[in-house]
Amino acid sequence: MNTPRIALVTGANQGLGRALVEGLAARMGADDLVLLTGRSEQRVTDAAREVAQLPATRAQVRGRVLDVTDADAIGRLADELQGQYGGVDVVISNAVARLLPDESQAERADEVIDVSNTATHAVLRSFGPVLRPGGRLLVVASSLGTLGHLDPRVGRLFDGASLDQVEYAVESWRTAVHNRTAQEAGWPRWLNIPSKVAQVAAVRALAAERRERDIATDTLIASVCPGMVDTATSRPWFSDFSDAQSPSDAARAVLDVVFAEHVDPVLYGELIRFGKAVDWHSGAPLTEQDRLIKP
Repeated sequence: MNTPRIALVTGANQGLGRALVEGLAARMGADDLVLLTGRSEQRVTDAAREVAQLPATRAQVRGRVLDVTDADAIGRLADELQGQYGGVDVVISNAVARLLPDESQAERADEVIDVSNTATHAVLRSFGPVLRPGGRLLVVASSLGTLGHLDPRVGRLFDGASLDQVEYAVESWRTAVHNRTAQEAGWPRWLNIPSKVAQVAAVRALAAERRERDIATDTLIASVCPGMVDTATSRPWFSDFSDAQSPSDAARAVLDVVFAEHVDPVLYGELIRFGKAVDWHSGAPLTEQDRLIKP
């Protein structure tokens, strides 16, 4: 008898997160469980019910309230799943703070950092130890999450860094934003860039610690870039959406990584975009974009 698989997606009420839950529920088995998580109890309940009623759904789908800015809550959920099921098989960290171009980046910095970075660190630290052999732990990031998008003065903080060092760099960035010294130090005005770089760096840090044993057990820890997705979060930032994917289409490439029969060692610990690793040192500072962002 096969052990039921347990999957969890954060930020799953709508958009890409919900599409990931729908895809997992369609491609997993009847005995498997997919946890759809988010902060709003009503939205979580409604979304889980709707996904469970889709004709393609095969797995069990349950809603679970989870505020990813609460690291203790993330830890408690990981412990609960470890105690009840013996661990988890798929974790996709997808939560993101919605930010508009005309909003002050400095005023929203804490929320963006807490949702995208502090939460990522908590997911990695809490769910890494309970990920079962053969499991998948993925963090949804962006192709902006490469070192070349940062000024070398701050980019060096993330290159080859441990998870502790990534966390320290993120808090240093937060402090610089509050002290209004961020740009002087080399941090870009657009929060999305250092936030995504830090997410990818955090994944690389944990993966570096576990690589040998994870490769041996066909276990994958990686960050993923789904490409441009037409969602309420991304639409305000781009004028041309002709090449944008629907959430369902974008989820498909991520789920192909989840359900790959074997882990490609080339992809382990890397930022994966459409099945290929993105060069960690690639990219260039988006100086023109940064000038258009409200401080």
